[in-house]
Amino acid sequence: MTDEDIANIGAYFADTKAVAHLKARKPVAPLAAAADVAAGKAKAATCTACHGADGNALVPMYPKLAGQGAAYIVKQLADFKMGGANGRNDPVMAPMAAALSEQDMQELASYFSAQKVSPGNGKANDAGQKLYLGGDVEREVTACVACHGIKGEGMPHAGFPAIAGQSVEYLTAQLEKFRKGERANDKNGMMRNIAMNLSKKDIEVLTQYMSSLK
Repeated sequence: MTDEDIANIGAYFADTKAVAHLKARKPVAPLAAAADVAAGKAKAATCTACHGADGNALVPMYPKLAGQGAAYIVKQLADFKMGGANGRNDPVMAPMAAALSEQDMQELASYFSAQKVSPGNGKANDAGQKLYLGGDVEREVTACVACHGIKGEGMPHAGFPAIAGQSVEYLTAQLEKFRKGERANDKNGMMRNIAMNLSKKDIEVLTQYMSSLK
C-alpha cells in the first residue's frame, strides 16, 4: 500500500458521515438468511428487465447484481433513492428506488448477492493487468487491486464492490462518470480522484481486464 492508500482508508473510517450508513442500517450477514433471499427473489421481478432474473444483466449497459456485496447493493439503492448532491442520480433507478423500504433493499440485496455472476465480455491484456495490479505512482493512480481484490471480488465489509464479470460497457460508463464528476457517491471522492488521472486508453485496457476477471 502507498501512503496515499493508507491516507484514503484512514480518512474513510475517520469520516462519520461516510460510515453512517453502516451504523444506521442492520448489517447484512455474509450468508443471507434463506427467508431474506426468498423474499428478495419475489421482489426482484421488477428488476429483471434490466438486471436479469438472476442478477446477470443481458444488456451490457446495465450492471450485473449477481454476486455483488449485499451491503454495497443496499448503499446504492439508498443513494438512488436519496439522489441530489450526496446521492446517486439516474432517471431510471430513481423512481424504482423511491418506492423501496429499507427492508425491501435488504431483501433484494440478499437475493442478488446469493447469485453467481456470469463471465464478463472483456479480454485480459498486459497493459490493463499492469495498471490494475500496480497502478501508476507518477500519475497518482492507485492500484485497483487495493480495493477491488486480486480477482475483482471486492471487499464487502469495507464497502468496495466486486467488479469481476461486469461488462466492459458498464465499467467504462462508470469510470467515465467518475472521471467527469458525474457520479459522486464514492467514499471521500476516492474513485473520482483516481479516475480523473486516467486517460481514455487507460480506461479501455482497464475495463477489458476487469471484465475478464473471474
